[in-house]
Amino acid sequence: IDGFGLSPGITKEQRKGVEALMKKAFANLKGDLQGTYYPLTGMEEKIRQKLVDDHFLFVSGDRNLQVAGMERDWPEGRGIFHNKDKTFLTWVNEEDQLRIISMQSGGDVRAVFDRLARGIKAVGDSVKAESGKDFMLDAKYGYVHSCPTNLGTGMRASVHVDLPGYTKEGLKTLEARCEELHLQPRGTRGESGGQTGVTYDISNKHRLGYSEVQLVQKMIDGVNTLWTEDKKYQKQYFGDFPFIASQHSLVAKHVTKEKWDALKNITTKTSGFTLAKAMACAVTFNNQHCGIYAGDWDSYKDFAPVFDPLIQEYHGISASSKHSSDMDVGKIKGNIAEDVPVHSCRIRVGRSIDGFGLSPGITKEQRKGVEALMKKAFANLKGDLQGTYYPLTGMEEKIRQKLVDDH
Repeated sequence: IDGFGLSPGITKEQRKGVEALMKKAFANLKGDLQGTYYPLTGMEEKIRQKLVDDHFLFVSGDRNLQVAGMERDWPEGRGIFHNKDKTFLTWVNEEDQLRIISMQSGGDVRAVFDRLARGIKAVGDSVKAESGKDFMLDAKYGYVHSCPTNLGTGMRASVHVDLPGYTKEGLKTLEARCEELHLQPRGTRGESGGQTGVTYDISNKHRLGYSEVQLVQKMIDGVNTLWTEDKKYQKQYFGDFPFIASQHSLVAKHVTKEKWDALKNITTKTSGFTLAKAMACAVTFNNQHCGIYAGDWDSYKDFAPVFDPLIQEYHGISASSKHSSDMDVGKIKGNIAEDVPVHSCRIRVGRSIDGFGLSPGITKEQRKGVEALMKKAFANLKGDLQGTYYPLTGMEEKIRQKLVDDH
C-alpha cells in the first residue's frame, strides 16, 4: 500500500497503520469474500492452533525473514483474514504488507483465479475508499514487493499434484522439464521445506514480463503436460499396476504389485467385480484411510489376499478370529439414566441379501430385484414395525421434502 514501508524497512507505527487500515477494509467485503480478521496479538490459542492445523497461519522462525528485518516487533501488527469457506485469505504484514490468496481443493484453477481477481479488486477498492491510497504499481517493475523476485504480478499460481512416474525417474529430470515449461517444482512443505513422497507443488516460475492470465495459463498447460508424461513413466516403471493416490491408506499397504498381478484379472461371479473397481477410491483420492469396497460377497473370497490382512489390521483381530452375533436385549444391563440430557438414540445395522451384489458392484437388474423383494418383505411386517415403503423413483415432492426435513 502506497505510503507505508515494505516489511524489511517498515516502522512499527507504519505496520500498525497497515493493520488498522486493513481491519476497516476487510469489514467492507461482501458475498463470498466476506469474513473475519484474526490479529496475531492476543489471538486465542484455540483459534491459533486451528489456523496452524489448517496450514493457513504464518509463524515466526524463518531465518531469512529474521535477518532481513521482517520479524521485528513480532507479532504486533500482523494477522490473517479469511472468508467463511476459507477459500479467500489475506496475510497482513508477513513478508509483504499483504499476501492475497485464493485456494480450494481440486483442480478448478479457473474458479480459484476468478475469486482471486474479484478479491484483489475488492480489497484494493476498499483500501482506496478508506484511505485514498492505492497499491504501489511501478510502470517498469509492476506491483512492488519486498523481494525483487516477486516484482511484476507478484503472483504464484500452484497446484499440489502427485507425480509418481517422475518421482521414479528422478527429481533432476522433473526439475529440467519444469524449467523447459517455465514452471517451478517444490515440495509441499514450502520453499525450503523439502519434498516428501510423490506430491509436488508446481507453480509458474516467472512473475515479471508476463500478465497474470499468461502465467496461470502456463501453469495449467504445464501441469497437464507433466501428467501426460508422468503416465508414460508410470507405464515404464510400474506396468499396469495402478498408482495409489492415498499413499498412507490400508490399500497402499496391502495391495502390492505381486498381489495385483495375481488378482487383477479375476472377475467375481455374482456381479462381475474386479480388484481395480474395489480399490478405485484409493487410486482416485489422496485422503482415504481404508480405500476399498467389496462389490459382492465373492469379493471377500476372490480377493482375500488383500481383504483379509486389511480387515484384520483395521479391526484389530487375528487371522483365526470368528464373529459372534447376539441380539438378546434381555442381556443388556440397565439403561441411560433419566436425568442424562440425551436428545435421541439411534442404532442401525446393515444387511446384505445372498445372491445379489453389494452397492459398488450390484447390477441394475439386481438392484431392482432387491427393491422388488423388499417391497414384499416390508408388507409382511406387523405391530409397531408395520409401515410404508417410499420408492425414490416417482416420489412426490411434498413427501420427499418431508422425509428430508425429518432427516
